[in-house]
Amino acid sequence: MSYSWNSRTELLLGAERVERLAHSHVLVVGLGGVGAYAAEQICRAGAGRMTIVDADIVQESNINRQLPALHSTLGESKVGVVGKRLLDINPRLKLTVIHEFLRDERTQELLSSGAFDFIVDAIDSLSPKVFLLAEAVSRNIPVVSSMGAGAKVDPSQVRLDDISKSHNCALARMVRRRLYKLGIRKGIPVVFSTEKAEPDAVVEVENEEYKKTTTGTVSYMPAVFGCFLASYVIRNI
Repeated sequence: MSYSWNSRTELLLGAERVERLAHSHVLVVGLGGVGAYAAEQICRAGAGRMTIVDADIVQESNINRQLPALHSTLGESKVGVVGKRLLDINPRLKLTVIHEFLRDERTQELLSSGAFDFIVDAIDSLSPKVFLLAEAVSRNIPVVSSMGAGAKVDPSQVRLDDISKSHNCALARMVRRRLYKLGIRKGIPVVFSTEKAEPDAVVEVENEEYKKTTTGTVSYMPAVFGCFLASYVIRNI
């Protein structure tokens, strides 16, 4: 084994698995508290090609939990900040950066544009999230999805299981209902927490383009969710 920046990964996983990662293409949609951490862990494991998608810019309210959020990056696009970081980790990474809010037609267009080995869904808006999951299932593209990390504080209750077994999560409940109407009842691995949400941690917001409520969060929970997502992708590629 030759010494390189990912030699420790090769020592653990073996040269064949590292080579498989190096030839993989992973799509990460959503680069907030969960998705940015997932993207970074997948990059550090040696994925050779990645496509990252997000429409948001860094805001001060993101600093408590989001990887790209610093006072020095306020007002910058999250996808731009994360993209620079990934290329600094692995300059040889083949990276596609899309600063856009994915809607139905664009989701179809994106999934048709390249051969993705895995999709990470870290979208926090219900309709585009469900559409992406349904498209992944219909196209037989492996996918793993994050449910709600907000209003939770206990990392020991985070689980990765089939969506049909998710519980104590409002987002998971809504996603299941939408997917059921499309004939999808199981077969999608999701990260969720079995902890009951703190009811006072959810409030309505105004002047937000893509959401009507905001949820209280703590620094470590989105990161834990992101690491669960990355682990599933890396182990299954």
